[in-house]
Formats: sequence, structure tokens, C-alpha cells
Amino acid sequence: MKLSQFKFKVSDEQIAQYPRHYRDEARLLVLHRKNGEIEHMLVKDLVPLFGEGDLFIFNDTKVFPARMYAKKEKTLANIEVFLLRELNRDMRYWDVLVDPARKIRIGNKLFFDEESSIVAEVVDNTTSRGRTLRFLTDYVGEDFIKHLYAMGVTPLPKYIRRPMDEETLAAFKQEFHLADDEDLEQCVREIDEERYQSIFAKKIGAVAAPAACLHFSKQLLKRLEIQGVGHSFLTSHMALGNFKAVDVEDLTKHKVDSEQIAIPEELVQAVDTAHAKNTKVCAVGTEVMRALEHVVGTGGQLKVYDGWTNKFIFPPYDFTVANAFFVNFYPPQSSQLMMVAAFGGYENVMNAYRVALREGYRFGDYGDAMLILD
Repeated sequence: MKLSQFKFKVSDEQIAQYPRHYRDEARLLVLHRKNGEIEHMLVKDLVPLFGEGDLFIFNDTKVFPARMYAKKEKTLANIEVFLLRELNRDMRYWDVLVDPARKIRIGNKLFFDEESSIVAEVVDNTTSRGRTLRFLTDYVGEDFIKHLYAMGVTPLPKYIRRPMDEETLAAFKQEFHLADDEDLEQCVREIDEERYQSIFAKKIGAVAAPAACLHFSKQLLKRLEIQGVGHSFLTSHMALGNFKAVDVEDLTKHKVDSEQIAIPEELVQAVDTAHAKNTKVCAVGTEVMRALEHVVGTGGQLKVYDGWTNKFIFPPYDFTVANAFFVNFYPPQSSQLMMVAAFGGYENVMNAYRVALREGYRFGDYGDAMLILD
């Protein structure tokens, strides 16, 4: 397939700028891939679609406060530093992105607070915006990580553009029933810290949230449990490379960056049990589906794994582990959309997206959801 086949227009108004008050009250478009039929409901109403022995697979990665702000030595220019990956704990080396990159060269120092308790020196250029930093501080080990993260903020995607103006604060006030005498700006920051994280976030290492997992509340999980539906976890640390734009018309020539994943024995056993009973296995999020398909053997057997994947899934593709897929609505020409189209069928999924656009579904990490079933 070609890149141009995944082109469509999403208005700015349909890109969600804040979460719903309750996680499971986002809208849900249900697509039946065998006949292309579409249903509309809320996420919290999906319980009757699943039954005894069905299995949900979630991502238990935890987002760390990757976005930081610094000043360049001498000029005091404002620099955004986005933490990507820790390279060496003892030496305090990190891969980062900097913006604006043209001002940051090897040897420059960046200051993150007035006390200079943590300073970073640029030791290498990795890409046009990428740099390797060595942090200079008296803090060591976990104490350093604690103080580093304390200086960061929730790494919301760049398409969430909402300055702390009256319009933004009014929207949050209405959605979350905030009182007039509350510190609204602080409330917004606290809401983002909580809601840009799944309820089962456990293993820190992601710079972006597993968006599909954000819709699941404790109440919804309990109702599924009562229905006899189980759940299990894998870990896929979301990296920015997962969102790299596809810029080649021939999809076979697109390369994706690697991400760290882990498939535990408990998940392998849970999937084997579901397959033996011929029940539903629902992958929640594209990163979950990619991890499953990276690890599965030629005979359809899932394996324990701890390593990296750079698997790129696009139509046509035969899936072997999951037979249901819970996802968000993704941008045009994105690798995530291509995976969804591979699972649900290109014509079905693109028609569902046309319906979603017409019906006002919200796109993005804080947006609405789609469930694809047979």
C-alpha cells in the first residue's frame, strides 16, 4: 500500500485538548470487521461485548516527566530539553532532544534551576535535534533521578496546544467541576499528571502515554472481572520514534525506531489459555499489538521476551495473537493508523474514520476510542 492512501483531514477542533472527566466516558466506535458494521457507544458500555474467558492485554509502562526547561550559559536563552533515554546511570549520560537545536553545540552547558543544583553539558550531537548530555551534580543514583524528574513536566504531545489562558481554564473548570476559589493552573497540571498515565502504570520508561490504556478505570475493570473477563500485562516503553512521520510513498521502505518491550511468562500462559478456549484476546493499543506480533513464533505461539522491537505493521498483514483491537483515533498517514487498517481491513477502517470525523469523535491521546471485533 501507499502512504497517500491514508490521507485525510482532521480539523483542529477534533483534536482533544483535555481528557474527559471520567476515563471510561470517552465515546467508543465499535467496528465489526467481518461485515463493516459500526456501532456507537461509550467506553464504559463495552462490557456486554465480552464474556467468560476473554482476555484484555494492557501496557503497564509508566510515563516519566520527560519535558524540561533550561537556560543556556552566558546567553540565558530558553531551551526545551526532552529526555529520551538514560544511557549510563553512574556517568549520568542521557539521550535528549533540544529545541531550538541550532543554539546548542558540544561543550555548551545548560542550567535547570537558579541554584545550579543540576547542570548539563552537551557531549555529542546525535541527530539534527538530538544531543547526548552529561549531567553535572552532587546527586547520585536514585537520588539524582528523583531530583531530575522533579524538574520535569508531563510530556504532553505537541498537538495539545493549550496555553494557560482563560479559554483553557474555563474548559477544564467545566469538564472537571472545579471551584472558583481553586488554583486553576495548578489543578490543570495535577489533572495532566494523573490522566496522562494509565491506572496500572508501573514500570517507568515511557516518554509518551499508551493512549488506548488511558480509557480504562478501576470501575470498568471490576465490571469486566465480574463478567468473567481477565486481563494481563506486557511492557512497551513508548518512545518518540514510534510517532516518527512516514515520509516515503512506498511503505515497504519506511523504517521505525526500536522500542524496549517485555513479555512475561504470566502473559504467555494467559494467551495460551484464551487460545485453547477459543475466546477473545483484545490488544489494547498499537504498542501492545506490535509487541505481541514481534514475539510470536511461526506456529502462533507467544514467547517470553525481554528486548527491543522495530516491527512496522501495515496492510496486508496476518495477525496471530489478538482477535480484537482497542485503539484511539490516530493522525492521517501515521504508522498507528496503518496498523489499525491492517487489522480491521483498509476499507472498513477508512470508512470508520470518515464516520468518526462526521460524528465529531475526538482524535489524539486524550481523544475517543475504537474497538475492532470480528
